Amino acid sequence: MADTFKEQVDEHRVLQITLNRPDRFNALTFEVYRELADRFASLQTDDAVHAVVITGAGDKAFCSGGDVHDIIGALFDATEEETLTFTRMTGELIANMRKLEKPVVAAVNGMAAGAGAVIALASDLRVFADSARIAFLFTKVGLTGADMGAGYLLPRVVGLGRATELLMLGDTLDAETAERYGLANRVVPRGACLSTAHELARRLASGPLAALATTKRCLNTEWALSLDDAIELEAVEQARHLREPDHRIFYEAFKSKTAPQFSGARRSE
Repeated sequence: MADTFKEQVDEHRVLQITLNRPDRFNALTFEVYRELADRFASLQTDDAVHAVVITGAGDKAFCSGGDVHDIIGALFDATEEETLTFTRMTGELIANMRKLEKPVVAAVNGMAAGAGAVIALASDLRVFADSARIAFLFTKVGLTGADMGAGYLLPRVVGLGRATELLMLGDTLDAETAERYGLANRVVPRGACLSTAHELARRLASGPLAALATTKRCLNTEWALSLDDAIELEAVEQARHLREPDHRIFYEAFKSKTAPQFSGARRSE
């Protein structure tokens, strides 16, 4: 792993991934895209990690997107096949974030632009510093606003009308507006952004991981289903969870008037 992002796992099994190029506003390079995509894929089977917090180093930027010099300039000399390989890789990162059956919390500590905005969007929860901003600015640089899955994810978070506005105009939103639109789950003072994200991640990391995994999987897939198919999927999944250990743990804790200590199991036996 390059030193362009850092990792740290705490005693609650929360992994913090910190994009670590503050002098370049935590912009992404070809290598960072590849390493992040691979890391999110590997986290699926990493039992030392129950939840993830992703943030940026410094207090100016969460992630400013692809590095203008290291990526954009280089792509002008790339072949059509090489360019497509790159765009597929960027989408792979977002797909791996969404497929990861563990919660991901973004601590948006500063500007989130372009690819950085989509990384925040692909997280399950987003905590914004009150000074943070977000912009899906692809059209402002002559590119399609539907990039890296933004055209799929953003309407599901803010609705089609708002998503159309944000992806076509590419305007920058402040934290208050992001919260009003539904992009920010929390807006907190800048100094509390990372700690608030960790607080949410710890709550999730100590929860019923198998149930959380199923919840995320259903949220990912049910938009493509009919109402009847979605209800049937939920019935099958809930019937399974009603017979799993974490539900029994809750029941025994309820009877004894204690807090449930969930097993940490992510799969049915």
